[in-house]
Amino acid sequence: MNGRRHSRLAVYGMLTGLAFVLSYVESLIPVPIPIPGVKLGLANLVTITGLYTVGVRGTAAVSLARILLAGLTFSGLSGMLYSLAGWGLSLGLMILARKTGWFSQTGVSIIGGVGHNVGQLAAAALIVETAEVFYYLPVLLAAGCIAGALIGLLAGLVTARIQTAAR
Repeated sequence: MNGRRHSRLAVYGMLTGLAFVLSYVESLIPVPIPIPGVKLGLANLVTITGLYTVGVRGTAAVSLARILLAGLTFSGLSGMLYSLAGWGLSLGLMILARKTGWFSQTGVSIIGGVGHNVGQLAAAALIVETAEVFYYLPVLLAAGCIAGALIGLLAGLVTARIQTAAR
């Protein structure tokens, strides 16, 4: 039993490292849309793949560790707070969407991308004490759908490979 626990911890460590590296790579890629909060969401590749391979608890732990590490390394406390707000709503919605069985892995990822943006806007509205930040919502919804679809399609390929290799 102890060997299995160590194996699971090793997988979580590798996933956390991969998500952290993807966060770094994303910080190097300029996004051509000059609106705060628009990004590719590369690290979410690990999150969506994790939901389908290691389960909710492992995925939540890996994602939280990645947010803390990336926040301390790249974005500071404010960036970490926005990421945590987006993460909480996004992960909750993705878990529910996956559980219903109504959505493909790509659909779950799109819901996660949109949820992340809405969560960040809600945090921004609370921090700056104005709802005017929701003027960004249409652009962020479009960006969340596009990025979520791309990440979801890629995650579907990765998940299939992992499941094939695990057999």
